[in-house]
Amino acid sequence: MIRAVLYHRRVFPPRGNGGGGRGMRDGKAPDILSRDHQNLNISGKPPETAPPVIAVVNKKDHQTITTPRSQAVPLLSESLAPPSTARIDRNISNLLRVEAALQQARSAIRNARKNNPTDDIDYIPAGPIYRNALSFHRSYLEMEKKLKVFVYEEGEQPIFHNGPCGSIYSIEGYFMSKIEGTGFRTRNPEDAHVFFLPFSVASIVHFIYEKNISDQWRPMKQTVRDYVDLLAVKYPYWNRSSGFDHFMLACHDWGPELSKSVPELFKNSIRALCNANKSEGFQPWKDVSIPEINLQGGDDMTGMLGGPAPSERPILVFFAGGVHGPIRPILLDHWEDKDPDVQVHKYLPKNMSYHSMMRQSKYCICPSGYEVASPRMVEALYMGCVPVLIKDHYVPPFDDVLSWKSFSVTIPTEDIPNMKKILQAIPMKKYARLHKRGVQARRHFEVNLVPQRYDVFHMTLHSIWLRRLNIRLLER
Repeated sequence: MIRAVLYHRRVFPPRGNGGGGRGMRDGKAPDILSRDHQNLNISGKPPETAPPVIAVVNKKDHQTITTPRSQAVPLLSESLAPPSTARIDRNISNLLRVEAALQQARSAIRNARKNNPTDDIDYIPAGPIYRNALSFHRSYLEMEKKLKVFVYEEGEQPIFHNGPCGSIYSIEGYFMSKIEGTGFRTRNPEDAHVFFLPFSVASIVHFIYEKNISDQWRPMKQTVRDYVDLLAVKYPYWNRSSGFDHFMLACHDWGPELSKSVPELFKNSIRALCNANKSEGFQPWKDVSIPEINLQGGDDMTGMLGGPAPSERPILVFFAGGVHGPIRPILLDHWEDKDPDVQVHKYLPKNMSYHSMMRQSKYCICPSGYEVASPRMVEALYMGCVPVLIKDHYVPPFDDVLSWKSFSVTIPTEDIPNMKKILQAIPMKKYARLHKRGVQARRHFEVNLVPQRYDVFHMTLHSIWLRRLNIRLLER
């Protein structure tokens, strides 16, 4: 038997028949977290509650049995879990060995809260930009020591193993190219903690989308379904966990919709998405919010980093962008070309430079468009402009680790008419702190030709690592 367990004592009914297809599709994961979520909640955010459930899958009979926690087979208790120094029996199965290593990591992360900061030759996370700096640092170090990613080799370019590297969807191509050449990759799936589905949603849209057919989604969704079917037939790993230990990564706006091509991909798998919209099914306990980064020169960030000191920014707030979605028309209606302190434009005058305006401004408005994701948040951090988030139902990137309120300002849509008053009411000392912390947080969003520790590539991996720590797969 295989039992899939959310580590915060949330247990999910897995789907799977041990090969020959994707298996049963009736398993449903609970939507919210249990009362003791804070056991591994390194963010320190308050948990939500749900009645705990347990599911046991009998591989022989292909049956899924869901029972209340009180009636279920007891889980491995924390007191019986292998300590961080325990030796692992070589005779146990590979899955149990992988899970034992993850249990060691969980214990180390919990214990980090009781200990002094760990030495690190490169960087020691500290300060209010982190929700819990000690736990994050220990979790990151455990990831570096333990995490192994299996990248399925099936699929041909340009749809698979390839993605854009010179547009607002650059993170798709960048992550795909780096993960396939990193030390985190393992060629042995038996050693893997997570399994990467290397399709690019941006490439699917570019090469497969058909505008002049009645069901425009069908060819694109069929591509994803066929790929998962292929892997489920060829390998046992998708069916073994019903996709809980698999992940996809998409920055294109249509990523969330294409993830619905396979019910388990949407409900169970880790989805790393730029479009992290909770109103469209994004679930922070299992999904990962990643930044949208506009890299016109691929992974070359020359000229994008840095800006003047807070005292050398004469403009209060700046925005320039097209009118689409529900928020931007309100913003432009109230502020376009109406106040020299509030530089809001649909189109920049020819004598203005977009990046120059960002560097002259104290605050930069980052509103939703058609979707919640926008490269403006990262561009603002790159150039030392404090981001002003005007977004509904959005989960910011790496929100499980970073405290966005320490280096950004959030303004509800209904307060757009009062935006100038709100920003002017922020004392200069507080603004200077927001600016300073934004410069500190910037390292976590930087793109490097060769990935560097704590940069956007590693932060993306770390968020995926945290979601994998939430799940335990147990053989019975």
